Amino acid sequence: VTGASFVVFNGALKTSSGFLAKSSIVEDGLMVQITRETMESLRQALRDKKDFKITCGKADSGDVKEYVDICWVENEEKTNKG
Repeated sequence: VTGASFVVFNGALKTSSGFLAKSSIVEDGLMVQITRETMESLRQALRDKKDFKITCGKADSGDVKEYVDICWVENEEKTNKG
C-alpha cells in the first residue's frame, strides 16, 4: 500500500510496449501509465462512480503483479477535508 498526495493517469502507453500498465512514484505522488483503452474504461468507471482495478506489469510475465485500485468509499470522515 502506497500513500500519495496526488495521482497522475497517463493514457499514452502503447500496447506494443509489452506492459499492461506501469506505476511509479513521482515526487510525493503516483504516476500510472495505461493504454488508451484502459483510460477510456477508467473514465467510464469514474463517471459511473464504480471501483476500478489497474493491473501493472509485463503482459507475458507470470510474476506477481502490482495493482492500482480506485475505490469509492461511503465514510468520508477519513478523507482530506482541505
